[in-house]
Amino acid sequence: MDGWPAGEVKTLHDLQTPSLILDRVKLNRNLKRMSSTMRGHGVALRPHLKTAKSSDVARLATEGEAGGITVSTLAEAEYFASRGFRDILVAAALPPGKLDRASALIANGVALTVVTDHPDGAAAIASHHAALRALIEIDSGDRRAGLDPSSPLIIEIGRILGHKLAGVMTHAGHSYSCRNVQCIKEVAEAERIAVATSSERLRDAGMECAVVSVGSTPTMTHAERLDGVTEARPGVYMFHDLFQAEIDSCSRDDIAVTVLTSVIGVKPEEGRFLVDSGALALSKDRSTQATVHDRGFGEVWDIDGGRTLGDCFIERVFQEHGVAVNSGAAALGGIRIGTRLRIGPNHACLTAAAYDRYYVVDGGLEVVAEWDRVNGW
Repeated sequence: MDGWPAGEVKTLHDLQTPSLILDRVKLNRNLKRMSSTMRGHGVALRPHLKTAKSSDVARLATEGEAGGITVSTLAEAEYFASRGFRDILVAAALPPGKLDRASALIANGVALTVVTDHPDGAAAIASHHAALRALIEIDSGDRRAGLDPSSPLIIEIGRILGHKLAGVMTHAGHSYSCRNVQCIKEVAEAERIAVATSSERLRDAGMECAVVSVGSTPTMTHAERLDGVTEARPGVYMFHDLFQAEIDSCSRDDIAVTVLTSVIGVKPEEGRFLVDSGALALSKDRSTQATVHDRGFGEVWDIDGGRTLGDCFIERVFQEHGVAVNSGAAALGGIRIGTRLRIGPNHACLTAAAYDRYYVVDGGLEVVAEWDRVNGW
């Protein structure tokens, strides 16, 4: 067993709380589902590791795939490079001051791709001595970063990049605003059209555009067609979370990561109890507040991951305290000081970022491995 002395068996009852628990059975099921979906579209899968931030997860996610990965920070790129990954896309634009740091990865044998949506950024990439490759970021509706597919800057930036131009990319983050599958399908098609149109404009102007890259777990789960796309970069599909369940990207049974917590106070007459997982252990993400089922700061499950506590969720958080409520007083009958529970996260990315490792289980209570993860920038 990875991470524990030989012969020593540990279970979730032995861990300190709060701890981050990863169910490998659910993880593998999620990975295989997305891999199969992308193969059905004839699109390469370049998984985004900004959620998992773990080389152990990355190896499972890239098994049988082309091997390329996506990250959000140079710290992530350096971590994965140190563990043997050699094809890395940094999907958030880097300021010019970080290009020297990025070039160190290339010097160590990494094929590194960066992104830009501005002539100044393109000029910094083009003039840098390192063999950087760059994707032009397209705005497919998220209104965060990227260029409108009709913008003349796409051609200008392509010409500035010259031989360092690798293609185009987009992220349909606005798919998170959808509340039904039909909406997600429409966003997925708009995402596809945005990059397909942009790539054709570059080719018509005489430039190479080998990479046409899209992302987002909801759109890659429900896209009806991906014609003209070469690769996909979903990320949270590996773990899923309550918000993804609310927008029909998954079911609650697909949520692979949870926070192990202990009860530190019980107020049965008020239908609430306290746990030792607060804002720093769960994050303050309230994404499900905008959905039909508001889950506060996370949904409370029993130690086996079962929903036996009824309608129980973390209503309020303080730095190290979480206040759990349950409308059914009978469901609190088994809650005692020290009772161990699991909390399903609203947003797996932000919750996982609070921890430096995963305690891995295979559907039960025994800890079968300990996997590290990287944080920082």
